Amino acid sequence: MIGSDVVDRPAPLRDDVGMGVDEGGGAFRALVVEDEVDLAQVVVSYLDRAGFAVEHVVDGLGAVERARASDPHVVVLDLGLPSLDGIEVCRRLRMFSDAYVVMLTARSDEVDTLVGLGVGADDYVTKPFSPRELTARVQAMMRRPRTAQHTGPRNVIVIGDLEINLDAREVRAAGGLVPLTRTEFDVLEALARHRGVVLTRHQLIEMVWGAGWVGDAHLIDTHVGHLRRKLGDDAAVGKYIRTARGVGYRMGEG
Repeated sequence: MIGSDVVDRPAPLRDDVGMGVDEGGGAFRALVVEDEVDLAQVVVSYLDRAGFAVEHVVDGLGAVERARASDPHVVVLDLGLPSLDGIEVCRRLRMFSDAYVVMLTARSDEVDTLVGLGVGADDYVTKPFSPRELTARVQAMMRRPRTAQHTGPRNVIVIGDLEINLDAREVRAAGGLVPLTRTEFDVLEALARHRGVVLTRHQLIEMVWGAGWVGDAHLIDTHVGHLRRKLGDDAAVGKYIRTARGVGYRMGEG
């Protein structure tokens, strides 16, 4: 486990761990934003050995500038940074980048986590953490396609006044475009494709993050909460997404 005081050195990785290659055959680009140099070196080392092209910056302003220049596929972003904190960095990233964002936080306070995800983070890891687990989460994200591969008449799902265009990865509610992060879209698509069926949190995790993902399945609750807010869907009414208490969620026109 690694955190602010204890640093793991990379253990040998299995041959099947490295998969940091994009569809064009080039290495996936990862940007690590962490001001604790020892910790950052460990994260960089693990990602590098998994096949990623990794860059490291130590402050928030530098992170935004570097992300504009290098267009990373994934950003590992510490919450507590000099110049700009991780939340503000994530807000700015979302103005020009669709990179996956994994937030690192030294605080287990749920408010920090929810606020971080509210500005577009896809996942979070609380320090101290296993660098192998972090690498596995990043790899799981990279297995998800950046664009949908759908053609023909089933490329649009319509539920009431909600229209989900799978090819364009666009969502419209009552005719208005709804801006979603990639993860929010993927969660919505999974629910929409199984309209009327209750999906457990673990089922949604496997559909969106993959079977190899390790973490808190209640992460789904946060993303569903953001979807509801953006879609104008009151949780008490469940116009689009309904809660099956103690189980998960299902989608259907209210």
